[in-house]
Amino acid sequence: MKLLRFVVIVFLLLFVSTSVFAQNVPLPRFTIGVDQARSPQEVSVSLQILLLLTVLSLAPSILIMLTSFIRVYIVLAFIPRALTTQNIPPNQVIVGLALFVTLYIMWPIFTKSYNEGIKPYIDGKMEIGKAFDNTMKPFREFMFKQTNEKYIYQFIKLANLPRPKTKDDVPTYVLIPAFIVNELTVSFYMGAILLIPFLIIDIVVSSLLMSMGMFFLPPVVVSFPVKILFFFLIDGWSLTINKLVLSFF
Repeated sequence: MKLLRFVVIVFLLLFVSTSVFAQNVPLPRFTIGVDQARSPQEVSVSLQILLLLTVLSLAPSILIMLTSFIRVYIVLAFIPRALTTQNIPPNQVIVGLALFVTLYIMWPIFTKSYNEGIKPYIDGKMEIGKAFDNTMKPFREFMFKQTNEKYIYQFIKLANLPRPKTKDDVPTYVLIPAFIVNELTVSFYMGAILLIPFLIIDIVVSSLLMSMGMFFLPPVVVSFPVKILFFFLIDGWSLTINKLVLSFF
C-alpha cells in the first residue's frame, strides 16, 4: 500500500504540474504559520485549508475508488493466476500498469475536472462550494455511465431515499458505493471469462496425461509452457488492455 500511495501521489503531482505549466500559471509559494484569527473570513479560510489537506490525504483512495482502477487492476491480476506463473510479473508491475492504464482512460475526465472546478477556484473566479460541484461533475458523469441502475436503486432503497427523477437527485454518497459494487461485479465477470481458455488447456493436458498413463507427471508441468505459448500467440497483454479500455467507452 505504501508503494501504491507513493505512485498515486506522483501521478497527481504530474497531472497538476502539467496542467499548470500548460496554462502558464506560476507555481504558488507556501508559507506556514499560526496566528489568531481576527475575522470570520480568516476562520473560513483556515477551514478551507484544513479541508484541502484532508482531501489530499485521501487522494490515493479517491483515485482508486472513483476511477477505472478497480476494474483494470482486478482483471490484470487474473492473468498471472490464469497462467499459474506465481509472482511473474510481480504485483508491483501489475499495479503500475493498472495505474498508467487508468491515467490513460481518465485523463480527459481529470482535465475537464481541473479546468471546470480547480482552476477557476485557484484563479479566484469561483467559490469553493461551486468549485467542488464542478470538480465532481465529470466524475459523476463517468460513474453514471459505468454503473448499472439496479445498484443505484439498491443503495437508494437502503438509505430510505425517495425515488430520484433525474441524475442530479442521486446523492454522491449513494453513487460512489453503487459504482464500486458495479466495478467489482464487472471485473470478476471479465476475469472469469479470461480464466476459461486456460482452464480448458488444463483439462485437456490432464486428460492426455491420464490417457497416456503418466499419472506421476503433474499436469501443471506440461500445461504451463502451453499456456504461456498460447498467451504469447494471441498477444494476450495487448488484447486484454484493449478490451479493458474499450469497456469504458
